[in-house]
Amino acid sequence: MTWPIASKRTVYENPWIVVSEDQVTRPDGSQGIYGVVEVRNEAVFIVAMTEADEVILVTVDRHTVGASVEVPAGGSDGEDLLGAAQRELAEETGYEAESWQRIGRMTALNGICRAPETVFLARDLRMSADGGRGQLEEGVTDVRAVPWTRLMGMIADGTITDGETVAALMYAAIALGRLG
Repeated sequence: MTWPIASKRTVYENPWIVVSEDQVTRPDGSQGIYGVVEVRNEAVFIVAMTEADEVILVTVDRHTVGASVEVPAGGSDGEDLLGAAQRELAEETGYEAESWQRIGRMTALNGICRAPETVFLARDLRMSADGGRGQLEEGVTDVRAVPWTRLMGMIADGTITDGETVAALMYAAIALGRLG
C-alpha cells in the first residue's frame, strides 16, 4: 500500500532536517495533508559495554523533554557510520572502543519521520585522548556505567524513557544472546 503524493511543499529546513507538507491520497482513497520530517543524515546509537558487563549511559539535557538517560548517540553528519559512532562515543562519554559490531538498523517515529538509524555494540573500552570534550556542547550532564542486570529495571521504573535507547538495548540483548 502506498500513499500517492499529488504535491510536496517544503515548509521548513535547516542543516539537520527538512519538514514537508505532502498532499496525499490516503489508503482509503480520500485526499489529505501529511506532515513529514526527514532527517538529512542517518543517526548512530552505541551500546558501549565494559569488561564488568556494564553499559555506558549518558544523561542528556534535551530541549524537548529535559533530562533523558540514553545510550550515546548522534547524527552521522554524512560521514561513514562507524566513524560517526566512534566520534559520538568519544564526544559524549570520553571513551573509545577497540571492538565494534553493527547490530541493528531501525527508524524513528515512523508515523511522521524518515529517520534511519544504525546501532553499534562497542566493547574493549578505554578512556579517549579528548576525555569527552563534546559533553557540554551536547548537553551531557552525567556519564555512568550501569550493570546490564539493572537496565530492564531502569526501563520499567521510567528512568530510561528514550524509545531509541530501549530499542538499541534490545538489539544488544539479541546480539549478546541475552533473550529467552
